Amino acid sequence: MKQHNQPPVVSRNVLLPFILITSLFALWGFANDITNPMVSAFKKILELNNTQASWVQAAFYGGYFTMALPAAYLVKRFTYKLGIKVGLVLYAAGALLFYPAAAMENYFFFLLALYVLTFGLAFLETTANPYIMAMGAEETATRRLNLAQAFNPLGALTGLFVAQTFILGALQSDDVDGHGNSVYETLTGAAKAAVKSSDLMVIRNPYVGLGLFVLLMLLLISLVRMPEKMDAEKGGGMAAAIRRIFKKERFVGGVIAQLFYVGAQIMCWTYIYQYAENLGIDNREAVNYAYVALGVFLGGRFLFTYFLKFVNAGKLLMILALGAMLCTLGAIFVEGMWGLYSLVAISFCMSLMFPTIYGIALTGLGDDAKPASAFLVMAIVGGAFMPILQGGILDIGGTGYADVRLLGVPEVNFSFVLPLLCFLVVALYGYRAAHTYGAG
Repeated sequence: MKQHNQPPVVSRNVLLPFILITSLFALWGFANDITNPMVSAFKKILELNNTQASWVQAAFYGGYFTMALPAAYLVKRFTYKLGIKVGLVLYAAGALLFYPAAAMENYFFFLLALYVLTFGLAFLETTANPYIMAMGAEETATRRLNLAQAFNPLGALTGLFVAQTFILGALQSDDVDGHGNSVYETLTGAAKAAVKSSDLMVIRNPYVGLGLFVLLMLLLISLVRMPEKMDAEKGGGMAAAIRRIFKKERFVGGVIAQLFYVGAQIMCWTYIYQYAENLGIDNREAVNYAYVALGVFLGGRFLFTYFLKFVNAGKLLMILALGAMLCTLGAIFVEGMWGLYSLVAISFCMSLMFPTIYGIALTGLGDDAKPASAFLVMAIVGGAFMPILQGGILDIGGTGYADVRLLGVPEVNFSFVLPLLCFLVVALYGYRAAHTYGAG
């Protein structure tokens, strides 16, 4: 039954600012999912092992950890709008650094570019999430954040399209002969160097284009007047605020749950390419399965945002985490295409997790939500180190994906025991939120 006594999720007087800030969710979704396939791409072009290639995600998500607290301080000291502008400048700078990185053909320069790019994403996420929650009544804040976050997968789908069409489809290092063997590995030194230079420029171009687009977004945001009452209050008090929020069990549990959730998400979306390759599916075709994963993620985000009107947020989070665990068990122990389908299905269960954990953790914090948001963004560092652990599992028997069998399955299947454990942590937080914190 429709509830007429609830305040609107988004009121008309903040509709334009809401739309503009929501567009940023798509913008960082684009960056996330154009980068996920780069783990496999850099591995082939630069002839890295799985652990070395996974440093792409370490650089990408490590930037969140580094810059989230400075972002929170700036937002608390000045305004949300300034935080967004600084974020867009850093985002553009990191993307444009791909130009000299490709010219130098230096893997660590690419990692530096990604690191700087995510300085910008840390500012944007630290600012945009609490800003969206502040654009209306507290009782509709979690639904409002879920609505804004629903546009994140739209950007992610666009990022995947660009990765498939303009990067993976154009990489010569991914070519195979009529027997399915890599052509790149058989080339002479000079020929391989030429392919390497060409492929690194293929990777460079979309990022440079992205940097230019972000500068245009910066200009647009700068010209639009944001409602002053929504801006962060001026003044200090960061240390006192941090002491207060770490006395809140709901918040501390949310940071822990977010760290493990993001780790699980990045592992599932990064290593879908390796999982598919073990089944004889090349990277360009594997993107189609990543498309489906994001498609069900997007559908689930809208569906479960609606359910939040009627169902306790913590309870729904727990149910979806348990569903994700079931799908992960399928990805581990069901070999062949049905295992891949199970891996894709995890995304449907993940769709609600990030914004719901965020919303539960920040509920009731008032102005302390600004520094609290920084720690929830810092928790994204789970996406930095957990893929390295999974890459280490893949390297147990060599650089292949089925060099050894663990618990009776190829190592690439077994490696998903890490996301399984992560979803268990999320399920426990959902249970606590439903039965202890009273999250609505």
